[in-house]
Amino acid sequence: MGTLVEMKGVVKKFPGVTALKDISFDIRAGEVHVLLGENGAGKSTLMKILSGVYQPTEGTIVIGGKSFSKLSPKDSTENGISVIYQELSVINELSIQENLFVGKLPMKKYGPISVVDYSEMHRRAEELLEKVGLHRDPKTLVEDISISEKQQVEIAKALAADSRVIIMDEPTASLTSEEVNHLFAVVRALKAEGKGIVFISHKLGEIMEIGDRVSVLKDGAYVGTRLVSEVTADDLVTMMVGRKVQNNYQHEDALDSYENEEVLFEVQNLSRKDGKVRDVSFKLHKGEILGFSGLVGSGRSEMMNSIFGAEPKSKGRILIKGKEVKIRNPYSAIKNGLAMVTENRRETGFFHNFDIKQNISVLPFIKTSKASGTIGLVSGKFEKQCAEEQKKNLNIKCASVDQNITELSGGNQQKVILAKWLAADSQIIIFDEPTKGIDIGSKSEIYALMRRLADEGKGVLVVSSELPELLAVCDTIAVFREGKIVKTFPHRDATEEKIILASTADIVQ
Repeated sequence: MGTLVEMKGVVKKFPGVTALKDISFDIRAGEVHVLLGENGAGKSTLMKILSGVYQPTEGTIVIGGKSFSKLSPKDSTENGISVIYQELSVINELSIQENLFVGKLPMKKYGPISVVDYSEMHRRAEELLEKVGLHRDPKTLVEDISISEKQQVEIAKALAADSRVIIMDEPTASLTSEEVNHLFAVVRALKAEGKGIVFISHKLGEIMEIGDRVSVLKDGAYVGTRLVSEVTADDLVTMMVGRKVQNNYQHEDALDSYENEEVLFEVQNLSRKDGKVRDVSFKLHKGEILGFSGLVGSGRSEMMNSIFGAEPKSKGRILIKGKEVKIRNPYSAIKNGLAMVTENRRETGFFHNFDIKQNISVLPFIKTSKASGTIGLVSGKFEKQCAEEQKKNLNIKCASVDQNITELSGGNQQKVILAKWLAADSQIIIFDEPTKGIDIGSKSEIYALMRRLADEGKGVLVVSSELPELLAVCDTIAVFREGKIVKTFPHRDATEEKIILASTADIVQ
């Protein structure tokens, strides 16, 4: 296989920090080269250099035999490199075909006047959509298609640009297992055409299935490159983290049942008018971590949003330590000691224009405020003190608590989100897809934190689409289907097979 791109001795320095230290990386035709490492290891920085977003401090990039000391985004695109980011860059207000050719619309002439050739654009769009297996009218607005379909549009856009190298950053983070299988079929077809794929992911099972080679970065340094066929998932974890990672977070003497323990939190007959949650009841006991499984759309997140007051419920009672609480909105949830770590941390987890200390201290201020948060004082001294305490408590890696939160890795952003809830002394904490897009090492820390919180007497509820995550962390797992809890498993009885069966079967015994 020929080498499409070679990066040699790449160094990238930012003020006060060296993000990449003498990195070499190459991409070959007809392969999937996995780039692996913890959040903050340097993966995104390396790919931003290749895509022209950053310029290297030192190093050389060789594309098709031609050497560059740096690339602009235009250089990168013209040399056949495309990036599909985790936060997709499609334009919702445009049609699929307009997204495919934005900036390079096919034109035709009417005398001296050039106009867009819509018939040619439509024809080429149909060919590209057929290649990626997207069965949609090219004139469909992108806002009307699913996330997985938007991803297919991004791949088709890369093909429209005649890209030879396609970088996929966490491409499966928001996909169902069926959609992942379809994506992998498209990736294999691209490999067969001689494309080079860079695949960035934290999901080791997927890496073992789709990857040909894997390169590992750690703290901005190159650890090594191995053939995927010659390593195990445990080998990769050790390369990435530098140590073996705990796989189970239940206590050795964990209770078979928590029914005799104090009830910290209870939901009785919760329903929503839209039918997404129907007559749901459950109890959370002291020391117990209660997990919720089910297919996407089964009602798990919708239930949590209603519990937290973010979406209305039509009926039902919520009790904390036996006392009913009225939660009409998130403000009243916060006041009553509830916390919610949302699935989409970038949109609903933190304030992008705030620094770390402001993001951490905002919840304590809201909790002590009056008149729905409109009356209260902000203390700069408290902000700093609060943030420094939580930084130490959660091992948040940052240069300073005065840094903007957007400068942190995904794992450290998640820790800041957790820190604000802990700073507010929340008693019941809802984790919705808590480790989405987070590296193995940070996952391990968050799992250990969940167990610590439960041991300290706080209530921990976990919604996750990752069955190994639920099995590793939870003492009890409730399975959702069509808005209802259809089966509950104590940890000793739970297996992936049983949970999947309960999630999908028409009749659960």
